[in-house]
Order: sequence, then C-alpha cells, then structure tokens
Amino acid sequence: MHIRQKISQYRRDFTAEYECEFCGARQQGHGYDDSYFHEQVIPNMECGGCGKSASVVTSSPDVPAEAVI
Repeated sequence: MHIRQKISQYRRDFTAEYECEFCGARQQGHGYDDSYFHEQVIPNMECGGCGKSASVVTSSPDVPAEAVI
C-alpha cells in the first residue's frame, strides 16, 4: 500500500487514502507522521482486496523529526 492522498492531519496524526500497488484497491485509514510509520508500517500493510503487501518504502514524513508541534 502507499499513500494516495492525505485527507487531514492534526499534529502528527493523519487520515489518508491508501492505494494498493498491485490491484489498485483503495482504503481509508489513520497514520502517524514519523519515519517508523512510513518505513515499517505502510510498506507492510496488507491490501483488503488482494492481500498483498509491497514491502517498499514509498513515502516520508511531512513533519521533520526534530520539529515540536
């Protein structure tokens, strides 16, 4: 899965539309804008349509790690 678009964000918590690289299925979900979530969680999300996960990093945090928000 990868982030197709962020719908909303408050501090580091966000809601996004995720899209599967394999079948194109889309699903809405929540996330946390830090490097762990972008590098470990998103690539390992399983698609609800085909059940596959990409295991490839496709995004990075919008908010720098050192920023206090």
